[in-house]
Amino acid sequence: MRELITLRVNGERYEVAVLPHRTLLEVLREDLGLTGTKHGCELGECGACTILLDGVPVLSCLTLPLEVQDCEITTIEGLEEQGRLHPLQETFAELGAAQCGYCTPGMLLSAVALLRQNPHPTREEIKQALAGNLCRCTGYTKIYEAIEAAVERLQAGRELERQPDAALPS
Repeated sequence: MRELITLRVNGERYEVAVLPHRTLLEVLREDLGLTGTKHGCELGECGACTILLDGVPVLSCLTLPLEVQDCEITTIEGLEEQGRLHPLQETFAELGAAQCGYCTPGMLLSAVALLRQNPHPTREEIKQALAGNLCRCTGYTKIYEAIEAAVERLQAGRELERQPDAALPS
């Protein structure tokens, strides 16, 4: 028997009738059409289905929608702001950090969570944050470099925001 629930996904509210055994991954992809979150192993081992739940990386293949009704869910589709890619998405594309791209949404969301918690991570902290995300195509180096480049880009943007207009050349 289906149960009517309300989910908050990417800043929007959705009412969905779900079967109690369906996973959040299935509901996001099949009911809400948010296919950026990927089916990987469906065992919680690969990280392809990573989403943010109140800002924390969570494996949606192991999560029941009934458990997360009062939480804010962020999928890869929710990263862009005002039609612009998140700096992490930009650097991943620019530096070729994705081969097939299947693991990329989970990697990006794990990296977003890391940078929100630690805006200046070391390479080792980046590795630890991505430890639950498997990539079968790359050697991870480009992924780490893309995250480091995004850190630099984000820091440069903050520096520009802090400068008073009078300091800018005319």
